Amino acid sequence: MTYLVTGAAGFIGYHVCRALLAKGESVIGIDDLNDYYTPDLKRARLQHLGNEEAFEFGEVDIADEIQLEGFLKEKPVRKIIHLAAQAGVRYSLENPRAYMRSNLAGHINLLEIARNLDGLEHMIYASSSSVYGGRTDLPFLETDRADHPVSLYAATKRSNELMSHTYSHLFQIPLIGLRFFTVYGPWGRPDMAYWSFTRKIIAGEEIEVFNHGDMLRDFTYIDDIVDAIIRIAEKGLVQELEVPHAVYNIGNNKPEKLEDFISILEKIIGKKAVRKNLPMQPGDVPATYADITAIKRDYGFDPKTNLEDGLGKFIGWYRQYTGA
Repeated sequence: MTYLVTGAAGFIGYHVCRALLAKGESVIGIDDLNDYYTPDLKRARLQHLGNEEAFEFGEVDIADEIQLEGFLKEKPVRKIIHLAAQAGVRYSLENPRAYMRSNLAGHINLLEIARNLDGLEHMIYASSSSVYGGRTDLPFLETDRADHPVSLYAATKRSNELMSHTYSHLFQIPLIGLRFFTVYGPWGRPDMAYWSFTRKIIAGEEIEVFNHGDMLRDFTYIDDIVDAIIRIAEKGLVQELEVPHAVYNIGNNKPEKLEDFISILEKIIGKKAVRKNLPMQPGDVPATYADITAIKRDYGFDPKTNLEDGLGKFIGWYRQYTGA
């Protein structure tokens, strides 16, 4: 079986490629290696994948349809896991066009690839918990309304879901959207709080604590995320739907207080954080909490990693990777 994984040099994409290769699958990975965060980290991930004979990589921009179609021409792709996107809520305030290009144009290009690919079984694509906006009724259900995004990033991800539904309706393409909830772990993203807090606490630098720490996040460890993706990739759609498009939450189903998150970091690192309390930032939401009833029912997904264990694994990797 040959998989196409977009965003293969990214955090989740790298781990998904590793898991597929470990199962004996063939993987075609693409990534544009942009500089939203250091491309050195992306290249380091790719070095770990490059030794695999069943892995082929192309430096491809998904927003460039000519480059994308040219690279994939005559490649025997049977399943697509589309993870490439411009990430980050706050950065969407600074560079909105990057989100229009990667998340909207890039997504429609992948839908066109799926539409025209002979023998495609299904496509999985990354959505986000941010589509729920500033809802305060917890936990979040896939059936909740998601039409009041509070960031441009969230708006693009919800748009991806709507475009996917339309393509599925028009062309009967099996599509599955995954709403990820605060993914963390080794080989993660430097712009995420768990990475930046770890770096700053170790260095004795000040950490910025938004909304004075009064926030909840459903932190989900990378191995649990990958387990869910692989389960879905192997089975495809399990529901009989008139429009073959479904959306699932993937979270830990256990929201954590930001204060507890910081305390766990301090305990594992062995050093107190120097804090700067700040108000809520534009685009942020006060709480995320995934109801995972649907993905448990359809795919047997059951997250295994608690926050302290997961952060311990991340910090161990971080110290080894950075020498801190």
